[in-house]
Amino acid sequence: MTEIKYDLHSHSHYSDGELSPTQLVLRAKEHGVNTLALTDHDTVAGLAEAQLAATEQDINLITGIELSCEWSKKPFHILGLNIDPNNAELLAGTQRLQVIRLERAKKIAAKLEKNKIPGAWEAVQASAGTGMITRPHFANFLLENNHVSSIQNAFDRYLGQGKPAFVSTQWVELENAIQWIQAAGGVAVVAHPMRYRLTASWMRRFLAAFKEYGGEGIEVITARSNPDEVRRVIQFAKQFELYGSMGSDFHTPKNQWVELGRLAPLPENIRPVWELFD
Repeated sequence: MTEIKYDLHSHSHYSDGELSPTQLVLRAKEHGVNTLALTDHDTVAGLAEAQLAATEQDINLITGIELSCEWSKKPFHILGLNIDPNNAELLAGTQRLQVIRLERAKKIAAKLEKNKIPGAWEAVQASAGTGMITRPHFANFLLENNHVSSIQNAFDRYLGQGKPAFVSTQWVELENAIQWIQAAGGVAVVAHPMRYRLTASWMRRFLAAFKEYGGEGIEVITARSNPDEVRRVIQFAKQFELYGSMGSDFHTPKNQWVELGRLAPLPENIRPVWELFD
């Protein structure tokens, strides 16, 4: 019997990934992934193409999304796994988020213009195409036009919090995001929990709210997880009786540290989130 190799967090060019959904599925196949979730930011636009490619490659595609939200004025990303991408409530929610993203993008471009960096708006529109315009699109523009030395440098100098082109954004509430995922029959999972840099007490408060609103899972294994972070997330998962997920958060082949399927196994003492999939 073939071992199932999961990667339940990845992005295509419909949000801030570099590859098309078809290319993403082919790369997953190359790296031995046979159960893949496409979880683009605030859009389900790439799922139909991904499903066609996955069927051809004999890969089990988990339909997903990564929703931008906030709780207690702090930003979070919540994965919706095994969703119905045609659900009306979810689609209405993604339209709200797309409007927020578009307004943010226009403001970032205007701030760059004020900092004597013109042309950002036209460039990110062209590079995003029919997908979401995200901050990495601006980072790529800054890098390609020699305003910065690296993608990270773009965030450190211009796009990060407190920097000249940073735009404070009011996302939808955590409760709304989870509600949309549940309406679409999906499982709500906290993405990359250690990236929020919360104290343990703040994380417990957040997870209590997440659980109260109907959240069921937490990403225990990511491409960037170190053993200490995994231990801490396991403790949170057990304390709040959350199912464990695993995903690379793959965006581009250029990042050698984040690759599809290059993940440690899910710890045996954690209930896997795929037990909740129909």
